[in-house]
Amino acid sequence: MMVLFVYMNISAEKVEAHTGKDRVTIFLERVYVDGVVSQEVIHHANSSKEDILNAYEAWRLIQESDNELVLRTYVDDISPLLKTNGYFGISVDNMLSIYEGDPNQSTKVIQSFFQIDVEKLESYHRQKLKKGIRVHSKDEYVALMQFFEGYSLRSP
Repeated sequence: MMVLFVYMNISAEKVEAHTGKDRVTIFLERVYVDGVVSQEVIHHANSSKEDILNAYEAWRLIQESDNELVLRTYVDDISPLLKTNGYFGISVDNMLSIYEGDPNQSTKVIQSFFQIDVEKLESYHRQKLKKGIRVHSKDEYVALMQFFEGYSLRSP
C-alpha cells in the first residue's frame, strides 16, 4: 500500500466557530479502490472538534488526540497516481503488481496482490504482463483484477 502525503495549510476561515481552543491539525485520508492512501494535512485555529466534524461530515473519525484529528473517506475510484502512471505487471516471483511507470523500467511497486500461475496463463497474456498493462480507469482496474484472479495461486 502506498501512502501519498499532501500538505496544505488552510486557514480557520473555513470553519467559523471560535471556542478559544488552540490550533488543531487535521489529517484527511482518502483510501482508493487500488489500495493507495493519500493524506492531506490541514490546520484549523480556534475550531472545536464538533465544528470540524460538522465541516467534514462525509468523513469518518479514525483517531483523535487533544490537538489532532484523523478523518478518512473511501473514494470509489482508482488513485490519481494509478491513473497518471500505473501499470499492471508481473514480478520475477510471478506476483501480480501495480507499478509506477513501465514495469520494465521501474522498480517502484505501488501494490502487489497475489502470485500468478504462469503455467496456466496464455503466452499472450504473460507477454502483456511482462511489457506492462496501462491502467486508466476503475473499470479497467476491476476487469484486469477479476481476469488475473482466475490465474492466482491460492494456498489450500
